[in-house]
Amino acid sequence: MGNLWHDYLYTPLLNILMFLYSGPAFGNLGVAVIELTAVLRLFLLPFSILDERNRFRFEKLNLRFEAIQRDFKNDVVMQKEKVRELLRTHKVNYWSKVMVLGTQLIVLILLYQVFLGGIRFSTPSELYSWVTPPVAVNTTFLGFNLAERNDWHWPAIVAIILFAEIYVSHKQREHLVTKSDVMYLFLFPVFTYFALWLLPIVKSVFILTSMLFTIFIFIVRKMFFKAAKAGE
Repeated sequence: MGNLWHDYLYTPLLNILMFLYSGPAFGNLGVAVIELTAVLRLFLLPFSILDERNRFRFEKLNLRFEAIQRDFKNDVVMQKEKVRELLRTHKVNYWSKVMVLGTQLIVLILLYQVFLGGIRFSTPSELYSWVTPPVAVNTTFLGFNLAERNDWHWPAIVAIILFAEIYVSHKQREHLVTKSDVMYLFLFPVFTYFALWLLPIVKSVFILTSMLFTIFIFIVRKMFFKAAKAGE
């Protein structure tokens, strides 16, 4: 398992990052991480489109959700079962979201490992023949050292955008928002802030780039596919 992780996940990611650093990123590691994130999200684009399709279908079911909530307002268990049944009937599932988030989580872990050891690699033997070994790797990006623990600015930006993203999502299904959803709206961005504050800045750069990509996909979808209006 260790060899599988190292040979087929860690080493390829390190090489792609170094290839970008020595080429399209022009020796800027922050730009290389952003480019790496963009490449990853483009690779996951089919799953992102499926996820947006699910969100679109979810929005179209608003009136039915309201009817279920009204008809079973005294039976929460049956209410949830009816919602699940409705989602299954209209083929709304979240495996595409799991795929996108799961892949990004793996890359986050790999980036952490890369910045612990690979970025300061002790031997060029980790690099493939088509990757030009850099003489030295400059980890400074916009005045911040990507390999060091986070300054408060980067986690704060991520937390604020995350809060806005969750808030918009809740507004689209206002009738189904519970107390736990409201707690999630506030607590998850706070938890994310402190988690990122304890980690290298590169984590925040990766997550922020990925979130902006997701927002871009959402805006494009809104431009071309408007949710059905009430009563239609």
